[in-house]
Amino acid sequence: MFIFDKWKTFAPYFQSALRIISALIFITAGTMKLFAFPMGMPPDGSTAEFMTQVWIGGFLEVFGGLLIVIGFYTRPAAFILSGEMAVAYFQFHAQQGFWPTMNGGIPAILYCFIFLYFSAAGAGPLSVDSLLKKKTQT
Repeated sequence: MFIFDKWKTFAPYFQSALRIISALIFITAGTMKLFAFPMGMPPDGSTAEFMTQVWIGGFLEVFGGLLIVIGFYTRPAAFILSGEMAVAYFQFHAQQGFWPTMNGGIPAILYCFIFLYFSAAGAGPLSVDSLLKKKTQT
């Protein structure tokens, strides 16, 4: 069908949109841990202690997330964040029960696979990576 032939030409731009929106939301998990923004960590609204595992996770979420938002070194950053989310799921969620809906692990699983996708597919056309690739080709 004609409309779907035209629609699929937008796929690279949706790839960039998914990358940007996912990373912006992901960053807030890190800002919560590092800066208590937009809220602190439950249950008491605190921040993570410096150089603890939770602090390192927050650091990766903020600064890795920023790399992914702008699409700079997207593949390695996404690969690292995918691993972080796999660890988060198995270390913190899976032990609370098998079903992700019940153990609160749905965001960790989704981010794990979204970032795994970007580690293979790249950032898409609206990215610093794409801009740098165009510059090296000229």
